[in-house]
Amino acid sequence: MAARSGKQYVQAINGLKANVWIDGNKISGNISDHPALKGVIKSTAKLYDVQLRKENQDIMTFRSPSSGKLVGTSFLKPESKEDLEKRRLSTQLWAKESGGLLGRSPDYMNTVMMAFASSSEIFSLQDSRFTQNMNTLFEQAREKDLCFTHTFINPQVNRSSYYIENVTETIAAQSVDIKKDGIVIHGARLLATQGGITDEILVYPSGGAAGNSDMAYGFSIPSNTPGLKFISREPYSYRESVFDHPLSSRFDELDMIVVFDHVLVPWERVFFYQNPEIALKAYRESSFHLLAVHQVTSRRIVKLSFMLGVAKKLINTIQVGEYPHIHEKISEMKVGIESLKALVIAGERNASIDQWGVMVPEQNAMDAAVMLFPKLYPRCVEIIQLIGASGLASLPTAADFSSEIKDDLELYMQAATVGAKERVKIFRLAWDLTMSAFGSRQTLYERFFFGDAIRLASGHYYNIDNSATEIVDQFLDGYEE
Repeated sequence: MAARSGKQYVQAINGLKANVWIDGNKISGNISDHPALKGVIKSTAKLYDVQLRKENQDIMTFRSPSSGKLVGTSFLKPESKEDLEKRRLSTQLWAKESGGLLGRSPDYMNTVMMAFASSSEIFSLQDSRFTQNMNTLFEQAREKDLCFTHTFINPQVNRSSYYIENVTETIAAQSVDIKKDGIVIHGARLLATQGGITDEILVYPSGGAAGNSDMAYGFSIPSNTPGLKFISREPYSYRESVFDHPLSSRFDELDMIVVFDHVLVPWERVFFYQNPEIALKAYRESSFHLLAVHQVTSRRIVKLSFMLGVAKKLINTIQVGEYPHIHEKISEMKVGIESLKALVIAGERNASIDQWGVMVPEQNAMDAAVMLFPKLYPRCVEIIQLIGASGLASLPTAADFSSEIKDDLELYMQAATVGAKERVKIFRLAWDLTMSAFGSRQTLYERFFFGDAIRLASGHYYNIDNSATEIVDQFLDGYEE
């Protein structure tokens, strides 16, 4: 099959008939027809079509080492710096289709799968079959162009440092039985973004795995596995109107609670189980984190560039480009974009081969990108809000422009450079990006993409080497008594 089309993706997702609940109702019929999901499914399908365009194939595909067919670059194991660059360019071609707003476009989890498969020997420490399981699944994913969601966060029942779940009924998903056919998982996990509209769901441990072997497992199962249930948050695609909701109508990635009701995971789908040591080794030695950061940062560069474009459209529409405070704000956004670009390039240029033969971006550059963005993104949101000001607060709808008040709107909503409807179109885009429920979720999402910023800072602190103090020591040693 190789790289698939958008039509093939939609057919596959409809065929799954996954158990998805939205607003108290179970989805029946084709999931691609549901008002809350049709926009994002259509947008995801478009990505697959973009991948197949002749002009994009050199960047977005490569020859499969097993079939010789063209497969997606997001599955490419980077073995050179040129491979890393190709992966970045491919990610950014996809990201431009959504302004970088699809944080869970297929290439994110494809990257994770590639990294785990490249280091699959880790799983043989428990059972050699588990290495084969990972390799087999990855090859199927690459050859069939499968897409994945994932879940690894436990329900937030009690987030104190010393909390250990000890209740009559299982809450956090864990292995509750070992059978001849596989392991049985029961309980819940949070935050499976795009759950129910991907071929598979990859499940691996949260930080709590170290303290509970029943939570130390890794596996992947089809999204329609019996006993698997996806419960969605409230959709933010309130209307199908692209004019009224230009972003949320197309790119609202629903975040799901995943319920495992005594789900049987077949042995051929298991990578490890009841083994905190392997869970830790897979995280520390697979390089999946650095490769994921490389993909995410590549997307984020496009996202900030999109935000910069929105800010400049606002400026040009209402003619505020003469003011120094506007210059300062736009320059601040541009510096942020160029900083991320530089960090990605530095990560690629200083990349090195890991023990699995994978070309991995340099850690310091990737860590810096992770630390920078959670502060940069909310600031860019704030800048757009400050530029748009009260103009973002009173925006008519498409229906208003088709009503008897149209003439009033044409007169009072006009801008210096465009008519009323075009001005509202631009301002609604900025509003949906920074102020709507969709926009607010985007800010929260980017704040916590890789975890709590303070914890990240602590981890970064302990990874800082002694090169800086060595320079000072050399300087001090040069003092004359």
